[in-house]
Amino acid sequence: MDYHFSDRVSKLKPSVIREILKHTSEPGVIPFAAGSPAAEAFPKDAIKAISDSILATDPIGALQYSITEGYTPLRDRLKNEMAKKNCFTEGRDDLIITSGAQQANELACKVLCSDGDTLICEAPSFIGSLNAFKSYNVNIVGVEMEHDGINIEKLEEALKANKRVKLLYLIANFQNPTGNTLSLEKRKAVYELAKKYDFIILEDNPYGDLRFAGEDIPSIKSMDTEGRVIYSRTFSKILAPGLRVGYVSAPAEIISKMVVCKQVADVHTNIWAQQVCDRFMETTDMNEHLASLRKVYRRKFTLMENGIKEHFDPSVKVTEPEGGLFIWATLPESIDMMKFCKVAVEQYKVAVVPGTAFMINETDRTNSFRLNFSTPSDEQIVRGCEILGKLTKEKF
Repeated sequence: MDYHFSDRVSKLKPSVIREILKHTSEPGVIPFAAGSPAAEAFPKDAIKAISDSILATDPIGALQYSITEGYTPLRDRLKNEMAKKNCFTEGRDDLIITSGAQQANELACKVLCSDGDTLICEAPSFIGSLNAFKSYNVNIVGVEMEHDGINIEKLEEALKANKRVKLLYLIANFQNPTGNTLSLEKRKAVYELAKKYDFIILEDNPYGDLRFAGEDIPSIKSMDTEGRVIYSRTFSKILAPGLRVGYVSAPAEIISKMVVCKQVADVHTNIWAQQVCDRFMETTDMNEHLASLRKVYRRKFTLMENGIKEHFDPSVKVTEPEGGLFIWATLPESIDMMKFCKVAVEQYKVAVVPGTAFMINETDRTNSFRLNFSTPSDEQIVRGCEILGKLTKEKF
């Protein structure tokens, strides 16, 4: 039988990068291609105790249907926490619990962008969000990044050159995949451009709590006086990604449309998981918990950074993130990046993600690849850096 898929789905194709990434699940592969939190960062005992208590005292409340907006105590707690950071304005904003920040970003595109509208993002950018945006037939325009975030001059050029710009998608803190952070000066400039060219900023902040060096920078959302910023966050990196609990703060009109779209997608996010998140915040010293996470990631990042400095050819340029989970490495033009990544995983069992996976189109040119330091063990970090270092000194 011939299947005729919708126009929206028929344009989506499997990534050629999968030919490399399919090897990452093989036994013995060093997982520099992953993006998961460190195993030692999971508060397993606390989650078990909280879950046992919830199921003992209110099992039906945790297992029954609930409202789409999310578990009310958790929403109220998050609104209060966001308000302290000027990321939630009572009377203007509202907040919805989502199935991870990924759903928050997908919903933002769904409610604001029609077919053919323009969405601008950093180039490179997070592949999960890019795939979600592509499914809505938007015109995605990538703007190159600098060490301190998106290139502001080229961003304005893109705004002038493209019609119907509805959204600008940014990961301002420890961007995935580069690890770069948008400077305060550029955050202010981005917001001024949003006012000048009349578009909405989708500020995705999954890694902001994982700063292990430097000083915190105010979010773009905290600068918002006109209701131009959608701010998405998640418990995936500070508690557990398997819970699939994220949340988004945005103007109430936008949230109301997100609620309707979420109702037809999954009714509501897992209520038991929301209760776990709420109880964890209530019973845990969050400052102490986050400090412990930062200690883990500072150690693992330093281990990888030292391995790169010791073993990589000096011609390889790497970013120096102050937090998050990723390092972006750029090979000299003399090395074929795709061949490098393929040889690394197939012959030496070290998996990294080719940079083309994060470009708007896989045909876009880049000679970079992404390294993750959170998932591999300390021993794997040391060994993997040694192997990749030797490969950087070979000719392909």
